Amino acid sequence: MNAVMETKGSDARTALNIRQLEDVDEARWDAYVMACPEATFFHRSGWRRVLREAFGHPSHFLYAERDGRIRGILPLGHVKTLLFGNALISMPFCVYGGVAADDEATADTLIEAARMLAEELQVDYLELRHLQRRCPQWPCKDDLYVTFRKPIEPEEEANLLAIPRKQRAMVRKGIKHGLVSGFEDDVSTFFTIYADSVRRLGTPVFSRRYFQCLLDTFGQDARILTVTHQDQPVSSVLSFCFRDEVLPYYGGGMPAARELAGFDFLYWEVMRHACATGYRCFDYGRSKRGTGSFSFKKNWGFQPRPLYYEYHLVKADAIPEINPLNPKYRLFIEAWKRLPTPVANLIGPRLSRGLG
Repeated sequence: MNAVMETKGSDARTALNIRQLEDVDEARWDAYVMACPEATFFHRSGWRRVLREAFGHPSHFLYAERDGRIRGILPLGHVKTLLFGNALISMPFCVYGGVAADDEATADTLIEAARMLAEELQVDYLELRHLQRRCPQWPCKDDLYVTFRKPIEPEEEANLLAIPRKQRAMVRKGIKHGLVSGFEDDVSTFFTIYADSVRRLGTPVFSRRYFQCLLDTFGQDARILTVTHQDQPVSSVLSFCFRDEVLPYYGGGMPAARELAGFDFLYWEVMRHACATGYRCFDYGRSKRGTGSFSFKKNWGFQPRPLYYEYHLVKADAIPEINPLNPKYRLFIEAWKRLPTPVANLIGPRLSRGLG
């Protein structure tokens, strides 16, 4: 049944219907995402296709409708694997998600619909990812993940000078080494760099099909920028573009990147191109407190902002701890670092599909 829940006011015209997104309504959904201040790139309808085609996960994209207009949305992905359990998440593989709505009453109704769906599906838990507390009565992770966002100045030089001195010196070091950047339409070079980079960190890689699906689904709003030195790839990043924001999301570097300042130069080039194109917000994305990426982003002058991941427990007894900082994964991570790259690339996608 399409209608998940219906609430009514004093007359039929005030009825609020909660429905699941179908293909025919994707344009309406995306129009709402572009207009709603609370919505993010990760609310776009294209993520339904990504979840289905790249990972084989079903989705339940809920929207609230009144008088023929969408008043709020809550995209959900159902991630179920033997190793990592059974969860309903907004949104898997995305740093943000959660509810975006015109008002609190609509948001509350959507969250209640999601809770009821989680109970119906008998998942381990429902996880909502927000930039602020939405469900203060639910268990919450609010001290693990942060995000980093900062305005982009309209002039290139002003953005360079806004980078703290030591990190700015690293950008200049990359320039002196003769690093150059260019956009690419093919995922091959990016995937080679990214796969090698995450293996050295001890993390299972996503499939090449996933990254290709991102490019196919989001078109010019998913862009790959690669840095080279003497025609040899050094670092690469896949960024998302949304309204006036740029989000460098998946990045990696070859071993030479550290010596050549390839990471600093890479992200400076993303910012420089974004400035020239008229983007006004640089979203450095999610990091865990106490990690190298957390320190790297702070050194760029970005201030951390906590993320609130809230949980309704259905069959689970406690909120999940599926992250590399969990001590029980330490031996796995160290062993993964030692795998030959071809082996890691073969096995990794089968594991990473559960790391939503």
